Amino acid sequence: MQKHCYIERKNNSVVEEKLFADRLIKKIYSENREKSSYILNQATKKWVTDFLGFIKYDIPLPEFRINKIIKELNINLNECIDSLSSFKTVRDIFERKIDFKNFRYMDNDYRAIVSPCDAKVLIGSLSETSIFYIKNKFFCFEELLQNENYEKIFNGGDFTIFRLTPDEYHYNHMPVSGILEDIYQIDGLYHSCNPHVVNIIATPYSKNKRVITIINTDIENGSKIGKIAMVEVAAMMIGEIAQCYSEENYDNPVIPTKGMFLKKGQPKSLYRPGSSTTILLFEKDKIDLCEDLITNSKRADVPSRYSLNLKDVKVETRVEVRSTIAYRRG
Repeated sequence: MQKHCYIERKNNSVVEEKLFADRLIKKIYSENREKSSYILNQATKKWVTDFLGFIKYDIPLPEFRINKIIKELNINLNECIDSLSSFKTVRDIFERKIDFKNFRYMDNDYRAIVSPCDAKVLIGSLSETSIFYIKNKFFCFEELLQNENYEKIFNGGDFTIFRLTPDEYHYNHMPVSGILEDIYQIDGLYHSCNPHVVNIIATPYSKNKRVITIINTDIENGSKIGKIAMVEVAAMMIGEIAQCYSEENYDNPVIPTKGMFLKKGQPKSLYRPGSSTTILLFEKDKIDLCEDLITNSKRADVPSRYSLNLKDVKVETRVEVRSTIAYRRG
């Protein structure tokens, strides 16, 4: 099977990813649709996601198994708020809280847009004149938001796709500061976010269950980049996207509602648990993506499954939550 690599932003190294349940995913998403259609139809339903999630994540494990999993996932316990003894299940590990103020540096530059999560990020554009233009590959734009007014606002803008894997910290943080203008859920399937799936299923991210949050940043103390859409996408074994915004640390979490001011860098939601995807949509000509992300995305020497069925090279960069991914233009 084609290997999949990404670039580690910290040191610019090329890393071959050991994709979770890769062989199983390939069997479920077989190119022979006659053999795989029934299995695929069942595997992407909610009851299967809930059942697999329970078997994989909710059964209590002995301490030595917890220690082994933490070591295999290369989790830094020094950044965790809770002690090792508090982890009783795999879910506890994946839903861990971290001391993000000390371990996830955030640039105080008010022009900076930051990563919402620890993830591998891919950049793209909805503008046909952009060198990053990608149409109907990862998602169908019109299908993703299901709102004509928002489609007009973000049409032709840039986007970023953040792919979270099981080993990553599973909280989403606010990428900008602004007023929550709208938040709504669209029900759907639970396709895997394994890169192989994008080559087999057209626009999987706009077919999955997702929560769309629209933030207006053109306000006092806002990031002043117009509106952005933050799309939190469920996936196989991600049955819940818990909304839990905290103004300070993880204190007093609340469900974000219309009219709330949401502060950049603060926790907003939690994927429970597994792998998933967060998509950011920006208005046209409002931001400039960081140069290293642009350069990395075009690295032809880096094997990427995303490059197989696309016209040009598409390579991910691993970024940390609250790290800068773009700046306000102008």
